Amino acid sequence: MTLKTFFKPLLASSLAAALSFGAVSAAHAEGQIRIAEQFGIVYLLLDVAKDQKLIEKHGKAQGVDVKVSFVTLSGGSAVNDALLSGSIDIAGAGVGPLLTLWDRTYGKQNVRGVASLGNFPYYLVSNNPSVKTIADFTDKDRIAVPAVGVSVQSRVLQLASAKLWGDAQYNKLDKISVAVPHPEATAAIIKGGTEITGHFGNPPFQEQSLAGNPAAHIVLKSYDVLGGPASATVLYATEKYRKENPKTYRAFTDALAEAAAFITKNPEEAADIFIRTNRSNVDRKLLLSIIKNPEVQFKLAPENTYALAEFMHRVGAIKNKPASAKDYFFDDAHVAGGN
Repeated sequence: MTLKTFFKPLLASSLAAALSFGAVSAAHAEGQIRIAEQFGIVYLLLDVAKDQKLIEKHGKAQGVDVKVSFVTLSGGSAVNDALLSGSIDIAGAGVGPLLTLWDRTYGKQNVRGVASLGNFPYYLVSNNPSVKTIADFTDKDRIAVPAVGVSVQSRVLQLASAKLWGDAQYNKLDKISVAVPHPEATAAIIKGGTEITGHFGNPPFQEQSLAGNPAAHIVLKSYDVLGGPASATVLYATEKYRKENPKTYRAFTDALAEAAAFITKNPEEAADIFIRTNRSNVDRKLLLSIIKNPEVQFKLAPENTYALAEFMHRVGAIKNKPASAKDYFFDDAHVAGGN
C-alpha cells in the first residue's frame, strides 16, 4: 500500500482548478461559502463541520440556508491565488501565507485571519542518518515543503535558519527546498532512494514517516522554533466577504466552535470522521494518538503566531509590521486574546 491511498485525491492542485471551482461570480448573495482546505489532520475542524453539516445547521439558526462548498488545494500560494481571484471565500493555509496576503492586501482587500485551526507541532523529518540538525543538510539533500518560501513550514525553517546563521542567511535552505504535496513527500521519506531526504510536514504525515521508515527521525520541531505551542494553520478571508455576509460568516465561526468542542469531547468519533471524510486508510490508532496528544489543542484563538510575523517583517518578507495578532486577525470574540 502506498501513502497516496491514505488521503482523498487532490481535487485541485493549481489555480486553474480553483478558478474552475469558483466559476460563480465573487459577488454573491448571503448564504454561500466556498472553503479551501489542504491535507492533514490539522483540517479536522473542517472535516467535522463538513461531516456533521454544522455550517448549514448554524446557518438555519441565523435564518439563512447556507450552500457550502469545499475544494482541496496544495500549498499556500495556490490558496492565496484562489482567494484573491474570488474563487473561494475562506482560505485554509499556514500563518505564513496569511501574513503574506495580509501584507499584500493591506488597505485594499484587507485579508485577515478568521480563526485558528488549533495548535499542532510540525516536525521536519529526515531519512538521511547524517542529518541531525538543519546545519547538516547539504546541496545533495532536498527538503519537501508545501510551498517554497511561502508555506508556514518554509517560514518556520527560515526563522530557524536566521537563529542559527543570522538574518542575512534566513533563506539559506530555500535553495534545497522543493514544493511537494504532503502525501507524496511522506511516501518519498518512507520509501527512500529519492532526492527528497527531508520533509517539513504536519500530522499525520510526519507520524507516518517516523513509523514507516526506521531511518526517519525528527530534525526540527516548530514549537521549539516558535517558543511553545503554536497555531501553524489558520483560516482567513477578505474584509468584503465578512462585511457583506455577516450571517453566513457567523454560521461558519459558530460551526468551527462546535467542531472544536466535539473533537475534544469525542476523539474516537472525530478520528472516524477524519477517516471517512478523507477516504483514508491511515492507521486509526496512530490517528487517535495525534488527536489525544497533549501538545495538540483544538481551539479557535491563535497562539504564538506573532514571532513569525515579527520575523517576516524584520527580513523584509512583509512590508507592514503588525503591532500584534489583532492587526492580522479580525476583531471577533472567538479569537479574543489570541497572539
